[in-house]
Amino acid sequence: MSNPFHLAFPVHDLDAARAFYGGLLGCREGRSADHWIDFDLYGHQIVAHLSGQRSRAVAESEVDGHRVPVPHFGVILSMDEWRRLAERLRAADVTFVIEPYVRFEGQPGEQATLFILDPSGNALEFKAFADFDRIFAR
Repeated sequence: MSNPFHLAFPVHDLDAARAFYGGLLGCREGRSADHWIDFDLYGHQIVAHLSGQRSRAVAESEVDGHRVPVPHFGVILSMDEWRRLAERLRAADVTFVIEPYVRFEGQPGEQATLFILDPSGNALEFKAFADFDRIFAR
């Protein structure tokens, strides 16, 4: 990976964040302190900072007939990784904000996507393209 990103975000409970990101999503834990935890999200550094408050989307945007929570973050996976993640989330009875599906079908930007919330209300999107060269296709 050439340039991993770093994202810091608020959580209301570090134990719940550890269970979600480490347990459910399988993120390796890095450094931590009593008020934050680093996680490796597919090679990217995300940091859960204890805020004592739950997050919530401040807006929604219409995309392909679905109400997408904004802000949100996530990772673009290979199609196989995305399918495995979707299956793992379904097996864990995770409630989806937007169920796994393929959007923009037959168009240059065709992609598989799903949206979930972490225990603190942060919205995450995981998506996949059959061809990574099509990520920015118009």
